[in-house]
Amino acid sequence: MRDGPLTGLRVIDASTILAGPLCCQILGDFGADVIKIEHPVAGDSMRGHGHAKDGVPLWWKEISRNKRTVGLKLSAPEGADLLLRLAATADVLVENFRPGTLERWGIGPEQLHEVNPGLVLVRISGFGQQGPYAHRPGFGTLAEAMSGFAHLTGAPDGPPTLPAFGLADSICGIAASSAAMVALWARERNGGKGQVVDLSLLEPIMMAVGPGPTVYDQLGVIQQRHGNRSSNNAPRNTYRTRDGDWVAVSTSAQTIAERVLRLVGHPEVVDEPWFASGRDRAQHADLLDDLVGGWIAERTRDEVMRAFEEAGAAVAPVYSARDIVADEHVRATGMVVEVPDPDLGDMLMHNVLWRMSDTPGRIRFTGPPGADTDDLLIDELGCAPEAIAELRTREIVA
Repeated sequence: MRDGPLTGLRVIDASTILAGPLCCQILGDFGADVIKIEHPVAGDSMRGHGHAKDGVPLWWKEISRNKRTVGLKLSAPEGADLLLRLAATADVLVENFRPGTLERWGIGPEQLHEVNPGLVLVRISGFGQQGPYAHRPGFGTLAEAMSGFAHLTGAPDGPPTLPAFGLADSICGIAASSAAMVALWARERNGGKGQVVDLSLLEPIMMAVGPGPTVYDQLGVIQQRHGNRSSNNAPRNTYRTRDGDWVAVSTSAQTIAERVLRLVGHPEVVDEPWFASGRDRAQHADLLDDLVGGWIAERTRDEVMRAFEEAGAAVAPVYSARDIVADEHVRATGMVVEVPDPDLGDMLMHNVLWRMSDTPGRIRFTGPPGADTDDLLIDELGCAPEAIAELRTREIVA
């Protein structure tokens, strides 16, 4: 069995928390040989993020799956030289140091393309490689704030709300995997020449938030927080069931909105002139929420789910992680899978991000506990064992 459509592609992951590693995880899931660069003493910061079991970091097991690791101190000339030697064998290099850092270490785009003209260099930073904010520290939280996401999230009379997870980083990581493949396709069409991809944490989530800048430019309208409601349609909210659970209802399609109101016993509302568009329905959200929420509050979650399904209306339960792993559809479609791990035995994690009929990806192994430095530097690059041993004593190589 082939390991995926990207078999034969080599990717160097010289990034940390979270967008770059996720980009490389996706590429590795589909067969790329991913070499993870870690600090030789501190290790990668992802090893210390999130929960651990018996001292084993769980997030690391997923984000670094299908990756081999090597400890290199890139700020040391010898470490930088070893990265250049690795880059000469690679197709893609992903980094997320602050702009100018690689150049200061002598391993910027000029040096990388000198040893490998076909290399695709994906540079992820908070605000991009150029511009007034380029040299500011950049994290996903700042992108979530500046993108308009926080401004639109939360109750109307409450503060702007940040997500409880790495939303901006995750969106950027997925975008970066797409950008890398676009650049590789361009390389195939222009004689094998690589290029630099400049991707900020800010832009992907700004696009995901929607056309706020266009709306403001054309109408002078600044969209506001609506809690769980939407300015585009109604009813759209979370509603509590009789047994204390929550469900989410969406009526983005007109036919779905009509089915929902008929289901909850108010077909007369469907005939109101304002009911004919989502935008106008949103102006009557109080009424619609009362009608839908009142009906749901009298029934258990199972009763609500069954009735909505029979009516062909859109509803979903509000899940915790416990609910996700127990869901029959999640299990049946393989959205989460059990993967053997040498430290923890079988462990559950997210599957590859999409399914392909002819060239599927797969999880070959979980994030490794240690480094593959000797295999990579001595066996593959042909470095002298005594030279690597000497660099270890100086903490340049792990």
